Amino acid sequence: MADIRKLQNGSDVRGIACAGIAGEDVNLTEEAGNLIGGGFVRWLADKKGKKMDELRIGIGHDSRITANSLFAAAAKGILAAGAKVYDCGLVSTPSMFMTTVFEQFAFDGSIMITASHLPFNRNGYKFFDRDGGLEHDDITKILETASSLTVSDADLSKVEKVDSLSVYCEFLQEKIKKSIQAEDYDKPLAGLHIVVDTGNGAGGFFVDKVLNPLGADTVGSQFLEPDGHFPNHIPNPENKQAMEAIRQAVLSNKADLGIIFDTDVDRMSAVLPNGDEVNRDAIIAMMTAIIAEDYPGGTIVTDSVTSDRLTRFIEGIGMKHHRYMRGYKNVINESIRLNQEGVVSPLAIETSGHGALSENYFLDDGAYMAVKLLIALAKAAKENKSLASFIEHLEKGFEEREYRFKIQGEDFKSYGNEALNTFEKRANERGYHIAPNSYEGIRITFDTDEVKGWLLLRMSLHDPQMPLNIEGARSGDCDKLFNIVLELLDGFDRLVIPTK
Repeated sequence: MADIRKLQNGSDVRGIACAGIAGEDVNLTEEAGNLIGGGFVRWLADKKGKKMDELRIGIGHDSRITANSLFAAAAKGILAAGAKVYDCGLVSTPSMFMTTVFEQFAFDGSIMITASHLPFNRNGYKFFDRDGGLEHDDITKILETASSLTVSDADLSKVEKVDSLSVYCEFLQEKIKKSIQAEDYDKPLAGLHIVVDTGNGAGGFFVDKVLNPLGADTVGSQFLEPDGHFPNHIPNPENKQAMEAIRQAVLSNKADLGIIFDTDVDRMSAVLPNGDEVNRDAIIAMMTAIIAEDYPGGTIVTDSVTSDRLTRFIEGIGMKHHRYMRGYKNVINESIRLNQEGVVSPLAIETSGHGALSENYFLDDGAYMAVKLLIALAKAAKENKSLASFIEHLEKGFEEREYRFKIQGEDFKSYGNEALNTFEKRANERGYHIAPNSYEGIRITFDTDEVKGWLLLRMSLHDPQMPLNIEGARSGDCDKLFNIVLELLDGFDRLVIPTK
């Protein structure tokens, strides 16, 4: 069996779980899942200071076609160690964390089987305990332990089925009811038309178990049926085809709001009644504006690829913008760190749609973010205002692009860092304005008659490539920014120049 330690992907485990794409061999096998389950239960026992037969662990999954086999594999590894396993079925990733919080369950740990928006042949494991999602070093330890184990068998009839999703949905319903305080307390969304697109992932529950019971009209919601082949579009709020699908659903159904989730519902974006997409910078601006009254002067932590116009918006409503590294765990942990140091930071959010609020355990939960939008929408409607009014002062972007310079050769990290250092040195020599306090890569801003906009060149977190993000303020600015980057990287022949 291949080295399962190579299945680590940051703070998750991910791999190719089934055949179906040429050249992609299966590496997340049932045997690997069995050992990983055994590794997790041993890690958890050590952290909790408990014996393995005292542990209670919940396992859930999204709509992927390999969910059941990977569930059985991990469950056997856990059961063989003596721990109790609970089957939560088809659920969202955030709801699996909440099984460690809700009194009805209070699991010692939980596992979500998902690979987010990746192709149908991929799958993976995400792990939680009461402190939140596991960190990179925790995953490393689990996989190291797992690699020393042997595959074990166990009786799956000992697994107990539980309905954790209904408890989670009741939690979301109560949040909406108490926040809106409508005349009809049990139907606070009556009169609102909301369409939802789940891309055949796990998010259909939001319509059936949250919106409909609260009185919302959900006619026009689409792709709610779980289907791990994802036949309609990639369930990813960053995907243009996915966003166009929910945009068209909003317009054709004359809805008050459109909501789109990724496969496991830890990310979301939205569409306004006029078809404007609320994603990337706009979803960050919207969430900031919604919570600004409750956290005046608070610091919003974002990933590194947010725009300068977003910074102006955040500062313009009295909040602070702290642009940090990419990676949702990096952003969340930075916000937690600030709060621990006495800096009020109520929101950690990426342009990808990962958003975590301090009021909600710093859990990146797409459904909870959707709840915040719905509450804001309902309150605005009472005052004859629109949800769009929250971000009416966010400057419109003209054009943005992302490129990836692939790095040839083995020592790609050292070569990429050398390229970045030279890039920065040359930019300084040319008098370009390099943004201070850049935690990731080199960010340069331009505000001249010749070119207006910004660019960010950085190293990928895991892959042999250098992503480049650029945003131009006028026609032609993006091309000029791209050419500036090529000039600053002149001579680095192991970088494959991407096509425009």
